Amino acid sequence: MKRFVYLLALGLLTLTSCKQAADYSQVPEATGSQIARVEPLSWWTGMNTGLQLLVQGPGIGGCEVAVEGTGLEVKGVHRADSPNFLFVDLDVKAAGEYNLVFSRDGESFKYPYLIREREPGSRERKSFTPADMIYLIMPDRFASATADNDCGWPGGTYDDGSLRAWSVPATPDRVDRSDAVSRHGGDIQGMTDHLDYIADLGATAIWCTPLLLDNQSRESYHGYACSDYYHIDPRFGDNAQYKAFVEAAHAKGIKVIMDIVTNHCGTAHWWMEEAPFADWYHPAEPYVQMNALFSVYMDPNASVRDRERQESGWFVPSMPDMNLDNPFVLKYFQQWAVWWIEYAGLDGLRVDTYPYNEPEPMSLWCKAVTDEYPDMNIVGECWDSNIPQVAYWQKDNPNPNGFNSNLPSIMDFPLEGAIKCALSEDHVNWDEGMTRVYSVLAQDFAYRDLSHMMIFFANHDHARTGDVLGQDPARMKLALTLLATLRGIPQLYYGDEMMFLERKDVPSHDGAKRIDFPGGWEGDRTDLFSEAGRRGAPALYADAAELHDYTRTLFQWRKGNKAVQEGRTLHFLSRHNEGSRNITDNTYAFFRYTPEDAVFVYINNTGEERSLDWHHYREFISGPVQGRDVLTGEHTVLQDGVKIGPKSALIVEFKR
Repeated sequence: MKRFVYLLALGLLTLTSCKQAADYSQVPEATGSQIARVEPLSWWTGMNTGLQLLVQGPGIGGCEVAVEGTGLEVKGVHRADSPNFLFVDLDVKAAGEYNLVFSRDGESFKYPYLIREREPGSRERKSFTPADMIYLIMPDRFASATADNDCGWPGGTYDDGSLRAWSVPATPDRVDRSDAVSRHGGDIQGMTDHLDYIADLGATAIWCTPLLLDNQSRESYHGYACSDYYHIDPRFGDNAQYKAFVEAAHAKGIKVIMDIVTNHCGTAHWWMEEAPFADWYHPAEPYVQMNALFSVYMDPNASVRDRERQESGWFVPSMPDMNLDNPFVLKYFQQWAVWWIEYAGLDGLRVDTYPYNEPEPMSLWCKAVTDEYPDMNIVGECWDSNIPQVAYWQKDNPNPNGFNSNLPSIMDFPLEGAIKCALSEDHVNWDEGMTRVYSVLAQDFAYRDLSHMMIFFANHDHARTGDVLGQDPARMKLALTLLATLRGIPQLYYGDEMMFLERKDVPSHDGAKRIDFPGGWEGDRTDLFSEAGRRGAPALYADAAELHDYTRTLFQWRKGNKAVQEGRTLHFLSRHNEGSRNITDNTYAFFRYTPEDAVFVYINNTGEERSLDWHHYREFISGPVQGRDVLTGEHTVLQDGVKIGPKSALIVEFKR
């Protein structure tokens, strides 16, 4: 936080009152050589977030600023280290099209700026909750509907929702579907065209990996090395298409979550040529690699040196580390998040590499977003297998050092690891197999709010679950069962509903795991988006239809079941003695329940049939229970002797 103090002490923040010209009608509009960009692109009335414009242009820092009109007022001007940047605070009073008038040395020019009326109810918008299932898509690998953006963008302009067209740079990274790390051509229209597929699967929210411009010369397909925070990558579409995608998703009952990165940008970002301040990002020379020690923030024994490296080191050489201790950087990212929520009508945010950011400024970032949208859910990627270190990052966690992240939701990486390990093990010791899942859930006391945890068994950074589970559809069904019935907000990675596998025709790499969805491209021989294509799929996808239908049954049912969405958990582990040895049975049973309803789940992770000992669960309910088998839809009675086949699950819902 020292940057705040330093800037004030050095007098770099200067408020200036600007001379009002008597008549601006004769002032010419700024050319591209006078003003390169103004961000945010536009703003709204009735916002809590104060508006601070970043203005870039040759020598713009020497200008005075005024506004033509009475509904927008300059409150302050801040000079940067670079003379080519200016930060302007504005007071928004009324909607309209205004001109920002810049003056210096007897020369004046103006730039058009749009203030819109805020949509009614925008502040009160709802976000994703445990009632949702989130479907994670990597857009470049999902579906291509627009062939003319597949060969890269030659450069040009498009309407970005402001009063000035965006000058789009050329994009060097081209499409080559044979190359696992090249662009493959998926786009926004491709996702829009398959919203019916996603809704039919039972998903009620979509998380897309980043869609903003990533103009790295290589491996730009994933989008995590942003080159421009206010513009959709033209190979995906444009700002208007993204907004239309969100509207189309809403029409299908699907929420949209934007994936954003505050920790780092890409080396192709425009401000890498010249930044407003010398400390806008952490220095490139000498290069310092981050140490991935999340523990330094809560470790009472951690050295200052280790913490500084965690905060200031670069993620990788192609991703410069942003300095959120600079208040202008922090303000930039706060406004950017709010702008996209308001402009596109978003329902939530996912923050990449959350613990790599400076914690205190990121706490202020979260607070700024949730002050603007009190019900907005933000989930942070806190990739750690240690439960206390994950719990540390959730809002209002009682941390001994007093730190509060203000981050509503966290990703449950400990549970993700436990599920995949458990389902990969047949012959188990007392602490292995399904005991792993039991043990993770036994530590739920460590979390502040179980309803604000995203649960999953894979995402775009992981090996394909089908490969991890030995390409076994039975194990895959058990993973899907746990995802649909355990506490938290379930997230399913695209293709895992049909056990997609890593490409074997290329070297193993993240890009090989992020495979194209068959049927998403014109000319694909297999179409797994259609029922006919799934039923007639080749041997590689022989289980696609069965697994897809299993997934759809689970998540369509889950949408209407309050016990799994909101209920508490009571779980049981089976053990028995063989002589002096305590043997794990590798089964796991639990109830999800509310005062009115209950769901009983039995996971048989063994290779043998198991018979239900209903008396074992008498502390929850005694005697036989009439219920409905969720997987078959048939009436069933929970009692002694019910058979559960090898590597299979039983799910029964009933009234209490």
